[in-house]
Amino acid sequence: MNIIMSGLEHSLAPIALREHLSFTKQQTTEMVSKIQSFSQISGCVLISTCNRTELYLSCSEEKNPGELLCQVSGTEYGLYKDAFVTRCGKEAVEHLMEVAAGLRSRIFGEDQIISQVKGAIAIAREAGTTDAILETLFRFAISAGKEIRAKVRLTSVPTSAASMSVALLKEKMGELKGKKALVIGNGEMGRLSASLLLQAGCHVTVTLRTYRHGETIVPPGCGVVPYDERFQHMEGCDILLSATTSPHYTVTVEQLKEIPSLPAVMVDLAIPRDIQPEVGQLSGVSLYNIDDLGSYLENRTVPQEVTDILRAQMENFTRWLNYKDCMTSVESLKQAIVNRLLTAKELNEELTEAEIIELSVNKTVDLLVTGLAERITSENLMKCESKIRLHTTGCPVVS
Repeated sequence: MNIIMSGLEHSLAPIALREHLSFTKQQTTEMVSKIQSFSQISGCVLISTCNRTELYLSCSEEKNPGELLCQVSGTEYGLYKDAFVTRCGKEAVEHLMEVAAGLRSRIFGEDQIISQVKGAIAIAREAGTTDAILETLFRFAISAGKEIRAKVRLTSVPTSAASMSVALLKEKMGELKGKKALVIGNGEMGRLSASLLLQAGCHVTVTLRTYRHGETIVPPGCGVVPYDERFQHMEGCDILLSATTSPHYTVTVEQLKEIPSLPAVMVDLAIPRDIQPEVGQLSGVSLYNIDDLGSYLENRTVPQEVTDILRAQMENFTRWLNYKDCMTSVESLKQAIVNRLLTAKELNEELTEAEIIELSVNKTVDLLVTGLAERITSENLMKCESKIRLHTTGCPVVS
């Protein structure tokens, strides 16, 4: 079984392309379910965030994950083939480990990516599109990410799109204390952005949809307005920040025409984009999207401790994968031993049962050791012998 992935790299694909292959949770479920239906695919997991779209496959024959994703989403692959990067085997495993660690994010050491990786495998599991290989791979990758965050501080710069957007606002507007901000969207990104703006001294109002189900969380200290009344509350604001999962624009030029005083700075953290790009051309308005936040490339120094953690988790996965592959061969080996016993019985009818067993075991072990001559060690043989002796107690004696 092969592990293969294709990733839409933010460094190779502008936001105008990425937003067409960005999926909500429900859409992700639909995508993996469709991809799972293709022949020879044992498992698939789709990671979809604001800066990356990556499809991981466990399959018995060579596939092009990027092409499959475009096919099931109704997108022309030709527009994306130069932006997708495909990795197989060890390279795919190493890449996922680095993604979960935050090493591959636009924002080095990003805090949110590990929850996004966990969310991706959870969606696939719920949709029934995982297999043992992808479940185990993602478990080791998530473990690596958690261990790194617990033991190592990768960077001292902001580690989320929300924190970088606040840093951008400070750079463009100076002191934020006393500024009025409207945040559209009450998902994870919206809540984090609202909290950070509040900490910076802003007066923050957050929109809520009236039909939203389940528990609604609003950062303490923030005001609340219905989503449908967002434009009435926009006038007089200094800052507009939007971070929804809407597939359509939540703010358009046409909708803003009736507002006499628009926010001077607007930040769009959504993929697909919430704010129509042409809004940035309106008089007195500066519009920034997630690609304008910068990447702090100068801080991408990976500590040795991080490298060691990633290597250890990769070795853990490799050992597990080798063991799993061996189990298939072991079943064949068992049958071969049984056949040898039967053959010995047929050829040597006068031998006792004990003599047949001894003859067959001797021949089988000789062949097995010969076949593994380049890999077998005395230490491993002693471990194997100890294991056999340990389980011999209580076995019936053949006489």
